[in-house]
Amino acid sequence: MELFEQLRREHEFGIGTVAGVAAKFGVHRRMVRQALAGALPPVHQYPSRVKPKLDGVVAFIDGVLEADRRALRKQRHTARRIYRRILIEFPGASVAESTVRNHVRERKRQMGLVRRETFVPQTYALGQEAQVDWYEAWVDFDGERTKVQVFAMRSMASGAAFHRAYLNATQQAFLEAHEMAFDYFGGVFRLLRYDNLASAVRKILRGHRREETVRFMAFRSHWRFSAEFCTPAEGHEKGGIEGEGGYFRRNHLVPVPWVADLDALNASLIADCRGDEARVLAGRADTIGTTMAVERDHLLPRAAEGFDIAEISFPLVDKQGCVTVKTNFYSVPIKAGTRVEARIRPLHVEIWHGGKQIARHERCHQRRQHVLDLEHYLDVLSHKPGAFAGSKPLAQWRAAGRWPDCYDELWERLRARHGKQNGTRSMVAVLLLGREFGHDRLRAAVISTVSLGACDVAAVRYLLTEARLHKGRPEPIDVGELARYDRPMPSVADYDVLLTAPCMGSA
Repeated sequence: MELFEQLRREHEFGIGTVAGVAAKFGVHRRMVRQALAGALPPVHQYPSRVKPKLDGVVAFIDGVLEADRRALRKQRHTARRIYRRILIEFPGASVAESTVRNHVRERKRQMGLVRRETFVPQTYALGQEAQVDWYEAWVDFDGERTKVQVFAMRSMASGAAFHRAYLNATQQAFLEAHEMAFDYFGGVFRLLRYDNLASAVRKILRGHRREETVRFMAFRSHWRFSAEFCTPAEGHEKGGIEGEGGYFRRNHLVPVPWVADLDALNASLIADCRGDEARVLAGRADTIGTTMAVERDHLLPRAAEGFDIAEISFPLVDKQGCVTVKTNFYSVPIKAGTRVEARIRPLHVEIWHGGKQIARHERCHQRRQHVLDLEHYLDVLSHKPGAFAGSKPLAQWRAAGRWPDCYDELWERLRARHGKQNGTRSMVAVLLLGREFGHDRLRAAVISTVSLGACDVAAVRYLLTEARLHKGRPEPIDVGELARYDRPMPSVADYDVLLTAPCMGSA
């Protein structure tokens, strides 16, 4: 464009001839005539290139795409699948995958297989709507790569978003994350838009009707918001949260975070959410945080009390001292045949009986697994010491790092001194001290016992209670007026005569 302008100006105000202008700028006279004919350069027409490698398979590719018109949408060929078939069915073909991909894209466009929809931009009132969804991410927990499920809620008016990670996208995690999001935003949105999540929707009915889960309906009633669900496979109906998940993952979860545990990860995610409040979205003058502060006054107030998100069941303790919760078995310190209450939370399972919590386990999301605590079996093992060495609760304590080497050394000494059965009973008695003094103090006491060469339950108990046995020395006090009653200490020197004087008689 600039060259054409210079050629035109030089011809009109300078040299004035086509040949002179061409010589001055070092271009062909044909270009000078094109510049004089119009200010805009003509559109360059590229000749069609010969594609000898593609020509050998182009009929096959077009035939596959034509057959895909009658195939199910989710079972049609991709460009990569076509390329792999070419490698197998045309061994002599040397066409590149990128060449096949470009041809497939152009041919699909010509055949009308690629549909492009037109979407209508939307406006949102402050405090009116937020969108909710889950997305996946990978995290290194102390070097172990783990997939986590991240809950996200995004305000459609301010653009502010809340993110929280869980190991599994359970209903309890889904509801708990809602309450934390309401705390983050400072209120409740009037409308929440969802995909057809299993935590909220049991069955998709005709049109926009849904059969919702009972707990989600109770949760929604408690917090007083409305819910709408998108059409299946129409992600654009909640495009705000779809884009938010991608943006947040690319900017805050790349590279893969290295954190100690889930709590540390969520602390980092909250910090990132706060950091994003400084962003200014395209087409806006204020930051996300400024708009979010204004929007807070338009939200529904939070409920005075939170919703009890725990799922309740009433299992029966079986003969192995376990209760079945969500297909898994959790140990309890209560006799078989007792009916207890199980409260299922996002990360833990609590067992209650008689109004008291009697057990608390980390929630297992696999199937048919035993989650056992050795402490729950100590009373039984004191009567059945032979079952101790090969017990599954002991194996789980070892795997979890709750059974240090000093315990094995003390156990071996007790068996050597008292015999196999009685020595094991003594070891169980040592472990029972953990209920009274705590397992951290018990471990320190066992370490001291082993280092001192002792091997007795009483020795461990003494080390746990020795701090109480040392009485402090009283501090001297001023007696004041009572000092006048002081008397000197009596002397016993006169009795020394009995030791030195001769005996005057005989016994």
